[in-house]
Amino acid sequence: MNRKQEESHPLWMAELEKDLETMADELTDEVQGWHGPEAVFTPEEFGWIPGEKATAAIQQAVDAAAVNGGIVRLSHGKYVSGTIEMRSGVCLEVCAGAELLGSTCLADYPEHHARRLTVQDTSMGMHQSLIFAEGCENICLRGGGILNGQGSSTNFPGEETAQGTPGRPFLIRVIDCSRVHIANLTMKNAACWMQNYLNCEHLLIEGIAVRNHANYNNDGMDIDGCRNVVIRHCRISSGDDALCFKGAGQSELRRVLVEDCDFYSACNAVKVGTDTQGDFRQVLIRRCRIGGLAEDPSGLKHACSDSGISLEMVDGGTLEDFLIRDIYITRAWSPFFLRLENRGRVKPGDPAPGPGTMRRILFSNITGDENGPRGSYMLGIPEKPIEDVAFRQIMIRQKASAGPVLKDSDFSEMRGVYPDAHMIDESGDAPAFGLWARHVKGLHLNNYEVHPTGNDPRPFIEFSDVDP
Repeated sequence: MNRKQEESHPLWMAELEKDLETMADELTDEVQGWHGPEAVFTPEEFGWIPGEKATAAIQQAVDAAAVNGGIVRLSHGKYVSGTIEMRSGVCLEVCAGAELLGSTCLADYPEHHARRLTVQDTSMGMHQSLIFAEGCENICLRGGGILNGQGSSTNFPGEETAQGTPGRPFLIRVIDCSRVHIANLTMKNAACWMQNYLNCEHLLIEGIAVRNHANYNNDGMDIDGCRNVVIRHCRISSGDDALCFKGAGQSELRRVLVEDCDFYSACNAVKVGTDTQGDFRQVLIRRCRIGGLAEDPSGLKHACSDSGISLEMVDGGTLEDFLIRDIYITRAWSPFFLRLENRGRVKPGDPAPGPGTMRRILFSNITGDENGPRGSYMLGIPEKPIEDVAFRQIMIRQKASAGPVLKDSDFSEMRGVYPDAHMIDESGDAPAFGLWARHVKGLHLNNYEVHPTGNDPRPFIEFSDVDP
């Protein structure tokens, strides 16, 4: 058996689709690109000579443009720089034919500690970046050129970690800003995450190409507690999570539209978590191609992604009203992975939040090839099930498992285990090739198909403590 079909539809599904389609139209009108004076400032005007370090001259141009607003233009050639601090009203334009390169000297990246303390600061110690903005309004990075962090492990050594990454700067770090526009740039080779937007309002990211495989923890794009966000026409290839939503800033992520993008990763293509101290509401992801890489360009990891779509709520918070539709998934060992648990990571002195909430999630019109063989699975905990999840019009092709056939009872509740889809790999593949679900209330499957390419001895579905 490889197909599960039901005819009834929960009422919340139609309401969710209507509300989020309306939201998408509103965001398309509301979230616009940078607008400001056309006055142009250049590093050359402030004494930069090609071949010399450009940090001071670029910063002076930014500060001058900030007086009345304007454009800082890197017109051609290579500009090597340490940290540049953005100012309100400024557009930093890296033109086609120009390249902004991160300095390979760590001393050129002074630490910038966020004025508003977050879990990210206390648990990850991420304080360095090539581009830094905090508390700015109406800022932009654009131009058709290249941002290159030069972040190889030779230049910035460090180990892969789920904790701090000292000594490996981000490329872009934007905190507590409004009206942020990132457009038409190529970004590559960060020493850590490529770009992190935390507690921002009216964020538009469009037309960027990201290739981030130079080091460990090479996320492609991290959106943390932002509101009114549009991400469109982006192409991301990363060694770690390609598109990742987080809640470390302990602010609500709400009203997000992601459309017409490619997200390919050696980890998770599209992910929520792990830091989920804030809430996540009203997210529409549509018309995207996601999954693993055709090959690992770094030699550091592997090609296939751990998951295509991974929703991980383990630090409190509420995830609700997600619509993920018209998606193509390829080369993902687990096309879908959902995990609700109670890790409870917080800032020192904050009370533990208890289990969070995950509910009202609709996956619709999703196809895929070359996936598996681990299989898709979703795990709540006995005291807090995942609620109201629907899969509609799903057709996934995946490789058959060659491992031992396991049952649900062969797996513990796995409390305290880091929540990625590979968390079961020491035991084996999921106990079902189509879908394994445990501690779920309100699971709806309509035209849900999974086709192994070969003989898979596992059952199609394995459910434990699951209510329809």
